[in-house]
Amino acid sequence: MSTGSTSLSESSTLQRVRVIADFQFGNGAGSGIFPDDCEFIFSRTGRVRQVIWNATRLATLRASDGRLTLGMAGAIRLHQALPPPAYRVCIMPDVAEFILQGKNAFCKHVIAADPAIRSGDEVLVVTRGDELIATGMALLSGQEMLVFNYGGAVKVRQGRSAYDAGKYQPQEDETDDEAAGDAGRTD
Repeated sequence: MSTGSTSLSESSTLQRVRVIADFQFGNGAGSGIFPDDCEFIFSRTGRVRQVIWNATRLATLRASDGRLTLGMAGAIRLHQALPPPAYRVCIMPDVAEFILQGKNAFCKHVIAADPAIRSGDEVLVVTRGDELIATGMALLSGQEMLVFNYGGAVKVRQGRSAYDAGKYQPQEDETDDEAAGDAGRTD
């Protein structure tokens, strides 16, 4: 991966990731997450892989489906840009500390969820007072999270305490998908 330029200008790349964010999270989310001075990391094929701001990863653009996975910095900016309950899963206070450390959220701990959440969506995990504690991927719809009493609700990608401590390591779905394809190449 490189941070070098491609045939696209920085402004058109910024516009493209903002449009993706608007599609994924709703109108205005793109400009809320991605400020004008973002930097981009590109794959060898010239596709946007990561969006960086102030030396911190805001988001990764998954090559498999073209959707954004949020870093904690991106989740913080999205949290500020979208009014509640948009893309929020509210968790019981007694498990907030575990989720803050990056543990998964289970249905029995969900006290509220945006009914517009679909399985596979990037979500913000919050406390009752709308304090952001983690970001991750919804395993169920918002309505299903409230109905079920067992099973996973959110696969937490990053808890706030790991981000605040600077100990975050990317998970496998955030790495370069092309590296997996290169493993089988014979050229």
